[in-house]
Amino acid sequence: MGFTSKSGTLVRERESEVPVTPPITVIGAGLAGCEAAWQIARTGCSVTLVEMKPRRFSEAHRSSDLAELVCSNSLRGTGMNNAVGCLKQELRYCGSLFMDAADATRVPAGGALAVDRQAFSTRITERIERHPLIDLQRREVTEIPSQGRVIIASGPLTSPSLSDAIARLTGNEQLYFYDAIAPVVEADSLDLSVIWRASRYGRGGDDYLNCPLDRSQYLAFVEALKTADKVAGRDFEKVIHFEGCMPVEEMAMRGDMTLAFGPMKPVGLADPRTGREPFAVVQLRQDNLHGTLYNLVGFQTKLTYPEQRRIFRTLPGLEKARFARLGSMHRNTFINAPTCLTPELGFKSDPRLLFAGQITGVEGYVESAATGLLAGLFVAAKHRLKPVFLPPKTTALGALLRHLYASDPTNFQPMNVNYGLFPSLSGGRMKRSERRLAMAERALTDIVPWWRKMSALLTGLVTQPL
Repeated sequence: MGFTSKSGTLVRERESEVPVTPPITVIGAGLAGCEAAWQIARTGCSVTLVEMKPRRFSEAHRSSDLAELVCSNSLRGTGMNNAVGCLKQELRYCGSLFMDAADATRVPAGGALAVDRQAFSTRITERIERHPLIDLQRREVTEIPSQGRVIIASGPLTSPSLSDAIARLTGNEQLYFYDAIAPVVEADSLDLSVIWRASRYGRGGDDYLNCPLDRSQYLAFVEALKTADKVAGRDFEKVIHFEGCMPVEEMAMRGDMTLAFGPMKPVGLADPRTGREPFAVVQLRQDNLHGTLYNLVGFQTKLTYPEQRRIFRTLPGLEKARFARLGSMHRNTFINAPTCLTPELGFKSDPRLLFAGQITGVEGYVESAATGLLAGLFVAAKHRLKPVFLPPKTTALGALLRHLYASDPTNFQPMNVNYGLFPSLSGGRMKRSERRLAMAERALTDIVPWWRKMSALLTGLVTQPL
């Protein structure tokens, strides 16, 4: 008995007269979109993958190939001491198209995984074009389809017309077009003999960490900001700086005391060591559920990464700070995921719509592909009327997903995967390197039963190898 292949699911030929559920559509053939389409097809479901190139290019893209790497050819570290290494290993285990292409096109890069960009994109394009269950359509999507299940994976440079459609869907206040990111540091790298916990005037509990500066320290810090190297923005990243997201170095240029009356205002924060307010203060706010990460409040910046590390480590208590994320300001269309999305990446008011990739609020190539893999599996399960199983929060996939649906929506910002997103380990104290390796070992153990359960649920995965 034969099967048709360009319907919503595989259908026996003699039953083909039975109405078929509208097909699954994936909008955007970047890393997340290609991964999502591939995973859907592996389950035996057909999928329409829509890509606007080469009919229309964003300001950053140049090639008509799919999964184009724009900013860099590096997929970051390979070791388990970095959470992205753990995430890549989980993706390999789950049969990721992204990781298959990355491993096949790898170039020498020391401890990092870097690829030949053209070969990488070509390999993915060929795999997508040749798959019998993937219908690749080259056209621009200006409206969200009104029928069928849809994954929106249009990326950080979503076209204006589709951005408008998403804004109408989510509400303008839930869609961000410029990313003002403050640096994030690991809590256990801070010097708590200098830093103290307090909120202004004691309101709201001891929610903030506070770094005190005297007058000379403050003026030296301001001078360093004014003379530091800054990232030159590309045309499509030029930002009109609103007062609420002014780069810290731009504020410093307005006058030496601007920061002291702005984000570094010491009013209501008495240093317990002296009983007096310092001349200025830098506040750090908890950035994740586990309290292992803190961001520098009001310190969005366009300083180069080396300058950020150098200058911010001159702040009292941050001399040995380890940065989980450095600051930036650039064009990056993303939604407020904790407000808009369910844990299954579905849109709360219309669950047939899912989001994947950087538009969800993840940073990085690997993270984008990871959300594509999850969205593809989730939509395939929904399409087959099967339950959706979330990856354990102890895994890199689960921790990254949890960042999207469980973060504080009032302070939601895009994030790379990092061990600060993982639940803490039980037991005694460990060295940092040992703790990270233990988290990776736990993650790679816990991903196995989840993947086996998903494979059993979505019959076809076992018979549809890479």
